[in-house]
Amino acid sequence: MTATIDRLTFSERVTSTPARLSLTPMGSAPGLLDGAWWPRSRDLSRELPDLVDVLDACWGRITRVTVNPTHWSVIPRKVAVAGHKVHVGWFANEQDPHKLILLSYTSGRWDLLVIPPETDAAAAARLMAAAATPGGLATASALMAKEDASREVQESLDQEEAWETEGGHTSAAAENPNPPGSVRSARGM
Repeated sequence: MTATIDRLTFSERVTSTPARLSLTPMGSAPGLLDGAWWPRSRDLSRELPDLVDVLDACWGRITRVTVNPTHWSVIPRKVAVAGHKVHVGWFANEQDPHKLILLSYTSGRWDLLVIPPETDAAAAARLMAAAATPGGLATASALMAKEDASREVQESLDQEEAWETEGGHTSAAAENPNPPGSVRSARGM
């Protein structure tokens, strides 16, 4: 019997998707955030390797990542990334629940807004642009709250527009449940 050995590792066979990431321009005024990351899921083991691969090339080797456990169901202690391991820690009260902190021994620290995976593309684009604004003074949670408020206002406007296109009133059947000529009469009750 002949056996063929495939020398490619599993990670080489699976093409990874590029990280959805927006960063402040290099050399720009520092702000509270260094950009935004929009993961495709809430699985850090699956999402961090793509993010760290991109950032290792930009910022030097990322060695540690911290998150707030509020939005992550499982937080691994270590995640394998091309050629090294990244230690993952969490801080429940000390860290903004919408922020990811990345640390490098050689280059420092970066704070990224984490956009929830279920966010629609338009909202994610607005959040990514806001988080990558040089010298920005909004926190990750403040940006998320502003986006939530803006979405609620838009939903309210959409409801109002629907109301106006329907003539601004309820249907005739709802206004008069017993129209003239109906079988039911006040005496028969």
